[in-house]
Amino acid sequence: MRTLLIIVSLLFVALGAGAARAHAFLDHAAPLVGSTMAAAPHEVALWFTQNLEPAFSSVEVTDGSGARVDTGKAAISANTMRIGLKTVGAGTYRVRWHALSVDTHTTEGSFTFHVGGQ
Repeated sequence: MRTLLIIVSLLFVALGAGAARAHAFLDHAAPLVGSTMAAAPHEVALWFTQNLEPAFSSVEVTDGSGARVDTGKAAISANTMRIGLKTVGAGTYRVRWHALSVDTHTTEGSFTFHVGGQ
């Protein structure tokens, strides 16, 4: 009986660990999260830990006053989301993303990056 309890407990732990990895979390981004760049980038690229559902995933980039500075709809392929930027100057920019992984779990988040000598 004790052996069966241990096996069942290990099975629950293993299944729980797999479920935790089932969400599309942000793995890394370009520009880097919180980075300061000398020159403005032409796009923002986000890489996630899972493939994304393009129809239900999005990203937007805003300047310090909240105005959008991205060029519109993101290009999404597998686990990567890219969005072009309008010509931007020095300042702080916020990237807000919403991701739906192909297994239907949603995640969202935001980060900033800086252009210029701030």
